[in-house]
Amino acid sequence: MTTLNWIPYVWDESRPAASREFEQLEHRLGIIFPEAYKEVAAQYQGMTPHPAVFNVGRGTNVINVLLTIIEDSEWRTYSVMRAYEAVKPHIPSGIYPFASTPGGEYLCFDYRDSPEQPRVVLVTAEMSIHPVADNFKSFMNGLYSG
Repeated sequence: MTTLNWIPYVWDESRPAASREFEQLEHRLGIIFPEAYKEVAAQYQGMTPHPAVFNVGRGTNVINVLLTIIEDSEWRTYSVMRAYEAVKPHIPSGIYPFASTPGGEYLCFDYRDSPEQPRVVLVTAEMSIHPVADNFKSFMNGLYSG
């Protein structure tokens, strides 16, 4: 993957997620996250990558924060589960957020066509869905400085 620097965002320091926390979240959502994502999120949940720019359609956007696996009561708004609850009524089933942008949009896994290797899509504030990458690994490898 692209060499990234990770900057604390939600918490002042890194808070690694345990495999049991992933298992609990996967069970609640009824999905299995891609291994490449679990490797990154286990170490860097609640943090911002640098570089953080990605292409979407004819433009670019930026990752604000990798959503948290755990639901910290003080920072619940940054959790995968909270983000999923917010977008679920407005989007097709099979789409699950994993990161947010500064504009309140979500980077999501789209399991609709490939449950084993979900695509990465951007769900805008208007709840429209835009393709970003074929999978999480290619998404991370495509991040660059603006």
